[in-house]
Amino acid sequence: MPQSGRVILEVRGLVNHFGAQVVHDGLDMQVYAEDVFGIVGGSGAGKSVLLRSILGLEHPQSGTVSIGGRDLARLNYAQLRTVKADYGVTFQAGALYSALTVLQNVQFPMIEHLQLPAQALDELAMLKIRLVGLPADAAAKYPAQLSGGMVKRAALARALALDPQLLFLDEPTSGLDPIGAAAFDDLLHELHRQLRLTVVMITHDLDSIFRNCNRVGVIVDRRMEVDTLARIVDHPNPWIQAYFHGERARAREEGYGA
Repeated sequence: MPQSGRVILEVRGLVNHFGAQVVHDGLDMQVYAEDVFGIVGGSGAGKSVLLRSILGLEHPQSGTVSIGGRDLARLNYAQLRTVKADYGVTFQAGALYSALTVLQNVQFPMIEHLQLPAQALDELAMLKIRLVGLPADAAAKYPAQLSGGMVKRAALARALALDPQLLFLDEPTSGLDPIGAAAFDDLLHELHRQLRLTVVMITHDLDSIFRNCNRVGVIVDRRMEVDTLARIVDHPNPWIQAYFHGERARAREEGYGA
């Protein structure tokens, strides 16, 4: 997955603090076209705060967020709406609307942004449902009737509803058993290949990182160290060394070697 050189997402000088607690202090990151960019960091490092800042759900004290070269803080409502239609998001728990079926959940952004007749909406939503590997009968089910893995896939179908080129995934394999997590990783790999997506993925899952990511950003000391996956594992920072070469990492390597 070579980087094209075209910057899709750029964060510069991000500062977030809550009272005396400083979460980010001049954090920078760049994501290139067709990257699968993994974001990792310790508990409390501010991974979710970073994502919320990028999505405009959190207002940082300073810094800029640009998508496609456009500084989001400088856009009016109509321009911001257009930018937001160009990316999809899945949240850790799925965040599906419990009172809507899977089909209706997938159609929700379509109804907001597209002017299509009901039949076309049904056909397009079913296409997205099949794209993420869900059976056709899942369309009529409600989120409470789905397994954890199906919820993840339904949320991904909704995130892909408007054919975005940029996809944000918040802990996409959390709560899944190893087989389910591996299946989701395989799905993501195939979607990235077919759709040429740019993916930004917050994860603690080493397997997901090694299966999918070509570049990784590690939040340490309130900033971000960014490099290719091949090089970041050799970064001298103690937390990065512990993460990629500690007991859990050794167990992963031994498991693959067994």
